[in-house]
Amino acid sequence: MIREFHLPTRRQFLGTLSTASAGLLAGGALQAKGATHGKAQIAITLDLEMSRNFPNREDLHWDYEKGNLNQAAKDYTVAACKRVEKRGGVIHNFVVGQVFEQPNVDWLKEIADGGHPIGNHTYDHIYLLAKTTDQLQFRFQRAPWLLGDRDVHTIIRDNIKLTSMALKERVGVDANGFRTPGGFADGLNGREDIQQIILDTGFDWVSCRYPAHAAMKDLHNTGQTPSQEAYSNILKAQPEAQPFIYPTDLLEIPMSPISDIGAFRTGRWKLEYFKEAVRRAIDWAILNGGVYDFLAHPSCLGVVDPGFETIDMICDLVERSDGKAEIVSLDTIAKGFRSAAK
Repeated sequence: MIREFHLPTRRQFLGTLSTASAGLLAGGALQAKGATHGKAQIAITLDLEMSRNFPNREDLHWDYEKGNLNQAAKDYTVAACKRVEKRGGVIHNFVVGQVFEQPNVDWLKEIADGGHPIGNHTYDHIYLLAKTTDQLQFRFQRAPWLLGDRDVHTIIRDNIKLTSMALKERVGVDANGFRTPGGFADGLNGREDIQQIILDTGFDWVSCRYPAHAAMKDLHNTGQTPSQEAYSNILKAQPEAQPFIYPTDLLEIPMSPISDIGAFRTGRWKLEYFKEAVRRAIDWAILNGGVYDFLAHPSCLGVVDPGFETIDMICDLVERSDGKAEIVSLDTIAKGFRSAAK
């Protein structure tokens, strides 16, 4: 049985948000580490890969061909970029290298020509925390001969380098930043080996951390309206999604909960629930001068939000912030954070 739930008005929510944030920040543990100049920095990021269970729930084959983007995903990406561009912003895209095996990449050139950064998302969408080669990717479990006799670290390094090379060769631009496939609650803490590989392949910042949030337990009640507690826990995770620097000097720009995959694959939410969670998180960022990194996948978001309602809402919130927020790329956030940290 789905219990009835009424979303608060924007005014009611903001009335409680200030008090709640003040209490959280006073505790210290949830202090917003990303605020650098008092203005909220909102990034819209898209991972250009195919997603299991989309467009149909039974679609599982994408795990083996993450970079074989269909036309719908490509069209949605281009349209989203143009939409945000007209509002004075950019979308930061992260591409899986397999995409460059497709015969035509003019759509990516169009995005780059519009000023939208394109980052590296590995060639085969590999799991960077893998300890053995069979943990790296479903594709390699099916075709282990692709790995040869290389060890895990060599494969990871090659997978990242191949994507940067392919992007330069096919589109003519350098990879702008690196995002790990999948997000990790602890980021790359304790994995200086992986941090060093990312640095060695030419990147001084990474988008890897995806803070755990207690709302995930609520998501497993698939199809149900999210509880107020679920929304509250997503909000409480925002301070933990702020930039920081690892001991190796690699800068981390976390992904902000909740992602479209978490909401629509795991939770099977309605679009209105997802938009509400995003709205609350952005309101938090604006109130605290923090960073919000919106994470979505055109292969998912394009199916559940074909009218670009979420992206339009993000632009609307920034425009109505009276100059307290701006839509920027992740490299702009990285440069600002490093400058403030000096």
